[in-house]
Amino acid sequence: MHADHDPWQTGLAAVDVLAVSAGGPQLLAQRQRSRLMALLDAARAAPVYRERLAGRRGEGLLDGIAPIGKRELMQHFETWVTDPALRLDALQAFVADPSRIGEAFDGRFVVWESSGSSGEPGLFVQDARAMAVCDALEGLRRAPLNPWRRWFDPWCLAERIAFVGATTGHFASTVTLQRQRRLQPGLAQRMQGFDFLQPLPELIAQLHRHAPTVLATYPNAALLLAEEVRAGRLRLSLAEIWTGGESLTEAMRTEIEAAFGCPVANSYGASEFLAIAAPCRLGVLHLNADWVLLEPVDERGRAVPAGVCGATTWLTNLANHVQPLIRYDIGDRVTLHAQPCGCGSPLPAMEVLGRSDDMLRLRDARGHRVLLPPLALVSVLEDAGVLDFQLLQTGERSLRLHIGVGHAAHEAHRAMQALREYLARQGLSDVRPLLRRGTTHHAGRSGKLQRVMSQCER
Repeated sequence: MHADHDPWQTGLAAVDVLAVSAGGPQLLAQRQRSRLMALLDAARAAPVYRERLAGRRGEGLLDGIAPIGKRELMQHFETWVTDPALRLDALQAFVADPSRIGEAFDGRFVVWESSGSSGEPGLFVQDARAMAVCDALEGLRRAPLNPWRRWFDPWCLAERIAFVGATTGHFASTVTLQRQRRLQPGLAQRMQGFDFLQPLPELIAQLHRHAPTVLATYPNAALLLAEEVRAGRLRLSLAEIWTGGESLTEAMRTEIEAAFGCPVANSYGASEFLAIAAPCRLGVLHLNADWVLLEPVDERGRAVPAGVCGATTWLTNLANHVQPLIRYDIGDRVTLHAQPCGCGSPLPAMEVLGRSDDMLRLRDARGHRVLLPPLALVSVLEDAGVLDFQLLQTGERSLRLHIGVGHAAHEAHRAMQALREYLARQGLSDVRPLLRRGTTHHAGRSGKLQRVMSQCER
């Protein structure tokens, strides 16, 4: 048995997930309260939380607990975690090695890194108990897009799954993919990841060889592939498309579904909690409120009423006791709805404004349009070692890279070189980005800093 996967705990979590899904508001409230009390007790072992939680034993209440952010937690990493085996230097060395993606750290922990979208990268650690909850939620709360296919094949044994995204870093999606392949060797050939940083013709050739029936990717990457379908360069027979990691607008959904001829579902997750919300059969997002709490708040940290979109959101992860997250400022703008959904679920219906970076549409030397997904560009620049940046498209063949003044000159040079190399791989070697010091700090509708923006008319 793999130490980061406990079938017994996964089974118990699955039974509980099903029970809450079929239960009512009272059962949900009971689960929330008991799990919040257990989390607060466990978090007292972490010095970074001890003062915040003073005098709250037995209450299980969040009222009055000061929120906390990624930067503060990462600066006090070893007083944040509750297991002495979790040393920051060892974890950083672990995630610096791409050959270890999907392995268990210390034989016990699943580890992934977050992007530096807030200016601070994060490291997030889960034990077998937390992963059992995640596995149960991912497996049981995602409404099937093709119910008849799931009825005849509930374990997806006939499916071929392709993940298109950033595959060379220890990011949550890639770690999850490789972990599943490790735990279930029979899936290894049918579930594969494909790097969206490679030249598009190579990606298309790989997808044709794999011939997936299910595509998992980011909304903007799905949009890019939909353009290739319409151009006749990509031919896939897909039954379902799963997206996440960015906002999926109705216009994007319509375009993607029309191109591929299959339904699209967009879930909501984060490095801090992988399975925050999943769509029901009506397409409405439902918060997995038995295992994660979200508190939308205004600019002054005051709770907003149901139906009102907050300026930011505080997240409390009820499943993870080795790296507690209590009133963690996740930065997304969330709306929780007071009215129950027509699907009958007791879980709260919600909407989220996530990442709002732009797809860049450039022209190559022959005048052909080339689409660049924002998360691919972010990955290139973060891999080059810069976190505080904005990339602006100012024309069909012109880009301007703004790098924060906190980055040294050699870091800016390395980022520019990485960007030029990526553009050349996409057939855009004639696009010469300009470098500027300092960022504009323009926020999108989500409230998060837009790191990739187009200033061109569509």
